[in-house]
Amino acid sequence: MKAFPEDFLWGAATAAYQVEGAYQQDGKGLSIWDIYSHLPGTTYQGTNGDRAVDHYHRYQEDVRLMAEMGLKSYRFSISWPRIYPAGSGAVNQQGIQFYNDLINELLKYGIVPVATLYHWDLPQALQDLGGWENRELIEQFGQYAKTCFEQFGDRVRYWLTFNETINFIMLGYRDGVHPPAVKEERRAVEVSHIVNLAHAQAVLEYRKLVREKSIAEGMIGIAHVLLTGFPISAAEEDARACEWYEEMDFQWFYDPSLHGRYPERLLNYYQERWQAPTILDGDLALIQSAPIDFIGINYYQSTFLAHNPADGVGFAAINVSGKKGSQQESGIPGLFKRVQNPKVAYTPWDWSIYPEGLYQGMKRIQERYGNIPIMITENGLGDKDPISPSGEILDTPRIDYLREHVRWCQRAIDEGVPLFGYFVWSFIDLLSWLNGYQKQYGLVYVDHQNDLKRVKKQSYDWYRQLIQSNGVTL
Repeated sequence: MKAFPEDFLWGAATAAYQVEGAYQQDGKGLSIWDIYSHLPGTTYQGTNGDRAVDHYHRYQEDVRLMAEMGLKSYRFSISWPRIYPAGSGAVNQQGIQFYNDLINELLKYGIVPVATLYHWDLPQALQDLGGWENRELIEQFGQYAKTCFEQFGDRVRYWLTFNETINFIMLGYRDGVHPPAVKEERRAVEVSHIVNLAHAQAVLEYRKLVREKSIAEGMIGIAHVLLTGFPISAAEEDARACEWYEEMDFQWFYDPSLHGRYPERLLNYYQERWQAPTILDGDLALIQSAPIDFIGINYYQSTFLAHNPADGVGFAAINVSGKKGSQQESGIPGLFKRVQNPKVAYTPWDWSIYPEGLYQGMKRIQERYGNIPIMITENGLGDKDPISPSGEILDTPRIDYLREHVRWCQRAIDEGVPLFGYFVWSFIDLLSWLNGYQKQYGLVYVDHQNDLKRVKKQSYDWYRQLIQSNGVTL
């Protein structure tokens, strides 16, 4: 294989709630996950992020491990309630200091920081006021974003407003398995519009500060899920089902941030069905006024679609047991259903392993939205990694998974896709939201029985060699 572009950002990623811990320390307010994960039956064996992997106290050790691996960049999220304990109002200076210290530690080793403003940990104080169903959050998120830009924008060049809007919206408001545990699709559609407005408000705050030269100019984008859809057969009805899926799970979320509008057919469908979302005067103008500089994509798997009869399956509840069959057949009656492809391998959590889907998804983005720069903000394998008698973490399947996905990245670049960064999810084994610590993604293992000791995995060494060769060792 030939080398990747010289300035390619080889990175790894985490999120605040999943790694930091210190959930009530140094002035931090409670997030919706701090509350939700303590409710009986919400997570695997009652696991929560109270301590997580204690990155808050061990960030220097973790950054040294990143530097030893040779990471060019590290993507992390900022905890909104660590900056604004009540969601707005008084700023918590100890929270500001933590992220200043983390950013400075990264820069000491030449690691480029990539900051995500919202990775699902909404301040509980704002949820008590209606959460993302309350339009007041548009301005409150804008103020929070402005504070982060002002405090860290002299050193952070790459910004992401939101992580995976489809997941925290649909899992929280349609499926009821993430906070605030609502099961009403109409409300999910309403929330998606308010989140788009909040995203646009944050982008405008960023542009204003750059124009005023209050912060250095960089790049701002949003990280969306890329769950590339393919019809399960050549049948025309399966092709139509895939088209509906693409509109609902791809275009509905990508179009506002990249085209400044909603896909027309789907907007009409929602308006006729629910008179949702509620679009007020000036809303679309706000969305259109906030173009982004790059798109972040989180890719783990593709999905395969089939025709769903009018009396067919609806969305299935997510099982957090970690056993096979945890993702049941699901879909929208009359439109589409997701099905398993017998020709494709699946993980223990029934996620398809389909590296070509990453390439195809990037090509579709290029075809629909032009040459918008792309950063793969997450890509990785959730598995249960065996440990040898000598204590070595044997995660060869993760190496195979990453290698094949990076190969398809190289092909995309060769064909003109403007891909400029690749971030493994995740740098370290972290809390996996509903699945606790049983679902491992990291390049670094955490021994929860031995004072959270960090242990390098086989994949850590593989990725180090890949970075050193700039992709040649593929």
